[in-house]
Amino acid sequence: MDWQKGRQSDNVEEDSGGGGGYGGGGGFGFRGVHLGIGGTILALLIALVVPQTRPLIFGLLFNGGGQPGALAPAARPTTGHPARLADPQQQFVAHVLGSTEDVWGSYFQSIGQTYEQPKLLLFHGATTSGCGAAQASMGPFYCPTDHRVYLDLDFFQEMDTQLHARGDFARAYVIAHEVGHHVQNLLGTMRKEQALRARGVPMDGADGLSVKVELQADCYAGVWANRSQQQLQWLQAGDIEAALNAASQVGDDTLQKSARGYAVPDSFTHGTSAQRMRWFKAGFDSGDIGHCDTFAAQAL
Repeated sequence: MDWQKGRQSDNVEEDSGGGGGYGGGGGFGFRGVHLGIGGTILALLIALVVPQTRPLIFGLLFNGGGQPGALAPAARPTTGHPARLADPQQQFVAHVLGSTEDVWGSYFQSIGQTYEQPKLLLFHGATTSGCGAAQASMGPFYCPTDHRVYLDLDFFQEMDTQLHARGDFARAYVIAHEVGHHVQNLLGTMRKEQALRARGVPMDGADGLSVKVELQADCYAGVWANRSQQQLQWLQAGDIEAALNAASQVGDDTLQKSARGYAVPDSFTHGTSAQRMRWFKAGFDSGDIGHCDTFAAQAL
């Protein structure tokens, strides 16, 4: 991926130092936070490395989350400041975010709307968000309350060493997926999810609302990949395969089998490896957001 072809976004910020102070991993239970690619992955890795955390983490991830009293207290959003993009990883993030702004800005203009560009906050270890405490163990996520994407750059190293999901475009897919949640928020999908949840539609499970939301964000990432390639011609041989591999590595079935030896479909929150690859490819092949309606799909 020739990522330097794109322009850099002005919306990348760094944590101003207001984070920290929240322990215990309670953030895994937040329903308002869309953990996207990373949260489940890093939680499972912690469980594998630190056995004493397994009861808590498995309970939160595979049993629908903890009780409200177990969650970290709500926190004020961190105030970031524009990142001084000296680090190549920061520059990479800014270039990819800039491309998402161009792609989605053009799409929203085509439907007579103005695209609100999200902020992307880079942090290390812990910070606070509009959705509460945020820790590196949550992985990259989008908070619909403050319209920000949160990313600890150490996650990219985890992708390389733990997930075997290497390559610049695999990393770009992660960012595009989280921005996909922002697009959902702007288009009203998250309000639709809340309304369906209030009517008693299950969140978790192979056909649950959470899976539909996450697979749609994968599809939106594919739409971005298609349209960014039309704009920049920056993809190289193997890039799409790298993104598909990343999508495969973070499927619920793959992660659960790695952590506990078997998969429990009733606890799925993001979709299987095959589903994640299929929906990303549906978006990439079509370049059309109309092919991403996971809520109306007869089969995911």
